[in-house]
Amino acid sequence: MSKPAKHPHPAHPAGISDRQTLRDNARRNIEDGAITDTYNADRKAVIQLLNDALATEYVCVLRYFRHYYMAKGMLADAVKAEFLEHAQQEQAHAGKLAERIVQLGGEPDFNPDTLTARSHAEYKEGSDLRDMVRENLIAERIAIDSYREMINFVGDKDTTTKRILEEILAQEEEHADEFADLLDGWIGK
Repeated sequence: MSKPAKHPHPAHPAGISDRQTLRDNARRNIEDGAITDTYNADRKAVIQLLNDALATEYVCVLRYFRHYYMAKGMLADAVKAEFLEHAQQEQAHAGKLAERIVQLGGEPDFNPDTLTARSHAEYKEGSDLRDMVRENLIAERIAIDSYREMINFVGDKDTTTKRILEEILAQEEEHADEFADLLDGWIGK
């Protein structure tokens, strides 16, 4: 007796394309690079949000570097190290955002004339070391809320952007926690 022939490929679950459909779709509109027909988000809106976040990151980089160089006083060495580390991390965030903007077919907006106008956070110089820590905590709290709102806006329509924003949000929350701890244990005025 011969065994019945097995179907070489099981049926695909609903919502999952077969190989040939995937191959055919990939050949269409190849000039769009990573953006395929399955991209469901409003690309222009996402690029605008990412450019605003990019401006925010650069304003934060500049503020952190100023605070790093201007910090003085008994606690300055410990706090300066935080300022420098955060400046470098914010710079890395900006790089991730710029890369994603390009992947989405946009152009990262590095125009220094408009950075502060587009930034969610303010560029506050701070009058002393404690004030610098406080201003950075405020800026991190702004970043937390803005990233959370962007994540909710993007949702599952753009999972790559969502993942990038979630990674950045997690680090912004760490920054805020570190500055809150510094302020909580502050001695003196």
